[in-house]
Amino acid sequence: MVLLTPRIHFYEIDDQSWFPQYFREKVQAGLTLLWTFRVPLIQSATPAVLVASTLQEVLGNRMSEFTYVDFCAGAGGPTPFIEQDLNLRLRKSLENADLRNGINGRNHGDEERHAANGVDFVLTDIAPHLEAWEEAAKKSDNMHFISTPVDAANAPPDLLRSLPAGERGGKVFRLFNLAFHHFDDPLAERILHNSIATSDGFGIFELQARTFSSLLTVSLIWPLLLLITPFYFWRSPGHLFFTYVIPIIPFVLVFDGYVSSLRTRSTQEILALMGKKGDVKGWEFGSGSECHTYPTGEMTWFIGLRKS
Repeated sequence: MVLLTPRIHFYEIDDQSWFPQYFREKVQAGLTLLWTFRVPLIQSATPAVLVASTLQEVLGNRMSEFTYVDFCAGAGGPTPFIEQDLNLRLRKSLENADLRNGINGRNHGDEERHAANGVDFVLTDIAPHLEAWEEAAKKSDNMHFISTPVDAANAPPDLLRSLPAGERGGKVFRLFNLAFHHFDDPLAERILHNSIATSDGFGIFELQARTFSSLLTVSLIWPLLLLITPFYFWRSPGHLFFTYVIPIIPFVLVFDGYVSSLRTRSTQEILALMGKKGDVKGWEFGSGSECHTYPTGEMTWFIGLRKS
């Protein structure tokens, strides 16, 4: 991967306090659609499914050990869809193991029963979106949220204590879905340090990078939205108006997409930040990329795990 520039922490429109909440909600809805929509022929899976498949591949048998906590969840984003796909994969894996071993009717141990019930996901944010989170939680017994503000740089070790006893799950695995590039270096250092100190794993997933191919992929968002918006937002006259007549929604998504690309860190830059803060002994790290939109769109990932 050839990086075009050093990391530039420019400003995204959607992050600004002056940007109206009405437009922010429309932009976030469009971003969620981009996470969960699959373009035939050029996308083998949605980006949300790619996150779930990457977690399954990297975590392997440890997948059922964790409760997955989305920091900076916003209105929910792709996390409810990641939860659905990851738990589907987990249940299929357990069923296939039973079939291979010829033990379909046997009693499962605690760990296997936990896997059969699915792993839990928890939505958190410094500014909770309770209405959206409540709707997401109604759709799955494995989706929960913390109603009070959670600072990703200062999250307590007992973060899940506020959940009902039966929903506290196991070890904490932090998720940063299209979020880590929002933090400047000092804040990113503190978040990594807190993750190492208070969790057992974390994953950073980005749909862009500081590459020419990423900028090209971001440019394609505008025509894609023009094609698919009527099918998903036909009940929202405001969304249609601000897509086609005064195209604020596609403009912000593309502009912020360019800025996000220039903000996104490489693996070496993340490791350098961790080297400045905290003790990483007892941890192992991995990184990689997956094609989310052929031939130019790449999802990059960085995963840290406390050694078992």
